[in-house]
Amino acid sequence: MNAGCGAGVWAGLVDDAALFPPGDAPLPEALPAHAAHRAAWYAELVGAFVHPAPRAAELATAAPPGTLDVSLTLPGGPATYRPAATALAHSGRVRLVAAEVVVPEDLDSRVLVDALDTALADEARGYVELPRSARRDEVLRALAGTRYHAKLRTGGTVAEAFPDEGELAGAIVACVRQGTPFKCTAGLHRAVRRRDPETGFEHHGFLNVLLATAAALDGEEPEAVAAVLAQRDPDRLVSDYAFLGADGAAAARTRFTSFGSCSIDEPVEDLVHLGLLHPPAIAPVPAGGEPDHDVA
Repeated sequence: MNAGCGAGVWAGLVDDAALFPPGDAPLPEALPAHAAHRAAWYAELVGAFVHPAPRAAELATAAPPGTLDVSLTLPGGPATYRPAATALAHSGRVRLVAAEVVVPEDLDSRVLVDALDTALADEARGYVELPRSARRDEVLRALAGTRYHAKLRTGGTVAEAFPDEGELAGAIVACVRQGTPFKCTAGLHRAVRRRDPETGFEHHGFLNVLLATAAALDGEEPEAVAAVLAQRDPDRLVSDYAFLGADGAAAARTRFTSFGSCSIDEPVEDLVHLGLLHPPAIAPVPAGGEPDHDVA
């Protein structure tokens, strides 16, 4: 089977971080937009709605009828999860599926894991953002054998928030060798590595990250993984993806689970443009009838 056919390998790829920079969408706009994404032909690609814990009461009031899958960011640490979860539980409209936390500088990583064990519901997946410092491997070791995944920062609102390909490759290889799945956050709006013409920031591509993860799974050293992250030729990347095959892509997704993006449209547009995702084909309209829709 062609690895680019259908949405299966891309399932749950993009967590909806519309509330966060640079999109900064107001909640009354972000919620109906998320519902529209979840009803679209590419709905399988759309993951959780990412929401900051300090604004939990706002979400509890604004959440639409039905069940909204939410990943809470915990800027105040694990202790802020329970109060936010309680506020959201009262709405009956929110299902907490994950929580994302940064390790405070003054907190031992094993203490953090213990705090997460105490705070998080069993069904909620925990993501711990790895420090971009010498503490990275220490925190990663603390996650070994736990139910918690790593979170890798791949961008932000300033140039310093974007790790270069060498730094990101080292983090990916470390996660893969330890067997710890990871998600990425910020900057991965597009499939292929690029320089933003307005900001001048170097953005990683999520297709690059997928292929880099596959290379790490094949035992490649960080230097070779960095070369994959640095690749800017979309045709080369698509060719490498086709060579990877469905099984290889699926294996890489067991490690690279998702990324948060303030845009859902841009990743979908790129996958379609590269021929890795196929939108519904609309058949000719029969005389006196309605068009038939089919998924390629």
